[in-house]
Amino acid sequence: MRIIAMWINVIKNRAALIFLMACSVFSLPLLAAPDFSAMKQSAILAGAAYGEKAEIQKTLSDLKLPFIQTAVLPGSEVSYFLTNIHQEQSNNKQAKTVQMIAVRGTANLQNVMVDLDVNFVQDKILNIQVHQGFASAAQAVYNHVKPLLKKDMAVQTTGHSLGGAVAVILAMYLQKDGYNIQPFMTFGQPKVSNVGGTQAFPDLPLTRVVTKEDIVPLVPPLSPLQLSNLDIYWHSGEEVILLKADKYSITSGLKSMARATKFTSALPSEDNLNAHKMTTYLNLIESKLHQAKEVPYKTGISVFGMSFD
Repeated sequence: MRIIAMWINVIKNRAALIFLMACSVFSLPLLAAPDFSAMKQSAILAGAAYGEKAEIQKTLSDLKLPFIQTAVLPGSEVSYFLTNIHQEQSNNKQAKTVQMIAVRGTANLQNVMVDLDVNFVQDKILNIQVHQGFASAAQAVYNHVKPLLKKDMAVQTTGHSLGGAVAVILAMYLQKDGYNIQPFMTFGQPKVSNVGGTQAFPDLPLTRVVTKEDIVPLVPPLSPLQLSNLDIYWHSGEEVILLKADKYSITSGLKSMARATKFTSALPSEDNLNAHKMTTYLNLIESKLHQAKEVPYKTGISVFGMSFD
C-alpha cells in the first residue's frame, strides 16, 4: 500500500508540475526591457520610506516631488508616505501625474525570515489566500491613505523587503476598489499569496526587482513535494534579476519560482545580508542606466526529467 501511495503522489506531483508549467507558458507576457530610470526613482522612494519625516521631505525635495503625507500607523511598525510623481507619455510630450505610495519595510533580514513564517488566511476583500501579516498591514495603510487619494488619478505603490510585500497587497486592494494601478516595482519582496491568489489578479502590473543573492524573494521555498495541492506561496508579476555590471535577467512564472528550490534553511550569510540592502539595489540599478544587457537566466533545475530552463 505504501508503494502504491508513493506512486500516486509521484503522479499527482508530475501532473501538478505539468499544470503549473502550462499555466506559466500560456500566461507569460511579452517581457519588455526594464526602464532603469523609472526603476531608480522607485528604488529611491522605497529607500526613503525608511527615513523620518524630515529625511523623506529632503529626498522628495531633491527629486522635485511634493510631500503630501507620511504616517506611522498605530499598533504596528508599518509606515508609508504619499507623493505625486510625473511619468512621460509615449504618445505625447506631456507628463502624467501619478499618486505614489511608498511603504517602509525592514532592514533586518532576521526579522524578515521570522515574519514570513505565517500561514495563509482568506482575505475577505480580495477573496484570495494571503499572508496574514502582510494583508493586515496593507489594510491599515489602505484605510489611512484612501481619504487622500483621488479616484481620477492613477496610483503606484512601491517598497523594499516587507514593504514591497505590503505594497503588492495594497495595489490589489486599490485595483479591486477601481483605482487605475500603473506599472509598479518592488525590491527584494517576499511572496504574499498562492497560485490561486496570483491568478486572481492576472493584470496586476507588477515588476519584482531582485538581486541574485537576496534570499528574501525566495522564501518560503518551492518544494516539488508541495505541488500536489498547489497551495504554495507563489509570486505575481515578472522578475528582473539585477546582475553585476550592465547585465540583468528577466523571468516569470514557474522559472522564477524555481530559483527558490535552491534555498537552504541555513542562516543568512554576509553575502545574503548585503544583497538584501537597498544600497546594493541602487548601486546595481545605477550601473545599468546608460547601458544594459539582458542575459538568459539558467536555473539548472529539472524535476521529473523536465527542465525549468
